[in-house]
Amino acid sequence: MERGRSDLFSAAADELLRSRAPLAARMRPKSLDDVVGQDHLLGAGRPLRRLVESDRLTSTILWGPPGTGKTTLALVIALSTQRAFEQLSAVTAGVKDVREVIERARSRLGEQGRRTILFLDEVHRFNTAQQDALLPSVEDGTITLIGATTENPYFEVNAPLRSRSTLFRLEPLSAQATEVLIHRGLDVEGCSASDEAIEHLVQRAVGDGRQVLTALEVACALAPDGVVGLEHVEAALGTSALRYGRDDHYDVVSAFIKSMRGSDPDAAVHWLARMLEAGEDARFVARRMVIFASEDVGQADPTALLVAVAAATAVDLVGLPEAQLNLAQACIHLARAPKSNRSAVAIWDARSDVRSGVIGEVPMHLRDAHYSGASSLGHGAGYQYPHDAPGGRVEQQYLPDALIGRTYYVPSGHGEEASVNTELNTAPNPSAAFESGDRGTA
Repeated sequence: MERGRSDLFSAAADELLRSRAPLAARMRPKSLDDVVGQDHLLGAGRPLRRLVESDRLTSTILWGPPGTGKTTLALVIALSTQRAFEQLSAVTAGVKDVREVIERARSRLGEQGRRTILFLDEVHRFNTAQQDALLPSVEDGTITLIGATTENPYFEVNAPLRSRSTLFRLEPLSAQATEVLIHRGLDVEGCSASDEAIEHLVQRAVGDGRQVLTALEVACALAPDGVVGLEHVEAALGTSALRYGRDDHYDVVSAFIKSMRGSDPDAAVHWLARMLEAGEDARFVARRMVIFASEDVGQADPTALLVAVAAATAVDLVGLPEAQLNLAQACIHLARAPKSNRSAVAIWDARSDVRSGVIGEVPMHLRDAHYSGASSLGHGAGYQYPHDAPGGRVEQQYLPDALIGRTYYVPSGHGEEASVNTELNTAPNPSAAFESGDRGTA
């Protein structure tokens, strides 16, 4: 009787804890179909879905920003597999805990023929010795490791352990996926919400599902009539909504580009901040800066493209909020850089000629002469190798006959292009000598 009463109280306590658990915990998916986002991994026929559904998952590292569903996915796998499932957090576990799991897995395999999955959250928190303790059991199949990390595994996970695992990159939730999550959360809480409230939650979530559900739970608690308004979401987030509709998106991006083009770093940083605060996709901002570096800075400061590409890489590598530093640095560099659009004009003009049919044949001396029989066709005859010439420059025809004398690239007098301009002005266009009909050895 005493035992029955204890079990009854234990079950009641578990039920009470479940009912009072955070919204994100109460909404944990029970199947792959319930998971929101990550369609590139979990969509029909996608690799991770196929491995989970066939229960053939090998050791895996789930890598992605916070709130993208790494732990959720691991728990769904636990419900889908016939294997035993053990869970540890690298924040609190040590080598002793790992060895105990491995010992249980070995006994289970020997006694029942049943294999074990070990889910290790925050795997990057394990030092080299702790990660090495996993290696033999991962290698011989005693355990199948699922490691979760927010850090780049190429930097934070030992090479031997990484080489024995399949890496799956989880992406921040899209705005559409975030909105689906919000509506599911509202159903669980028995609430509704205004369009403005939902839009603000989506913008502020920045792809973090856990963050949006935490804020939504607070907003629902603040809405006495069960209707979540913008003011409840603002209170839950601690930030005011920033008006940023479709028109604002285009206007702010335009102001951002024009401020950098106008060499005003303060204005450029302001518009950058507006975009980030409104929840603009940081990768979109980075792409705009990469384009700007070639279109508006170009050869006036060739390092601008390197800086912009590095910032775009950093966005993928570290994500927000830290990537705001990389974006700001690139933004200021681009704004302060000397400006030239001559590289852009060159390719625009060249492509315009090609589209108009002004092309011509490849001059004989420039044609490929490396295959058998090419010389009998006259290919390469008369070609002068620039590296053998004084100064590494040879005046010979490089453009087709129809374009002799055509100039696409005209350097500006800004930044490093000023020295390029001087150099080109003191040296003749290699094809210019042939404009009058002189073809030399071609």
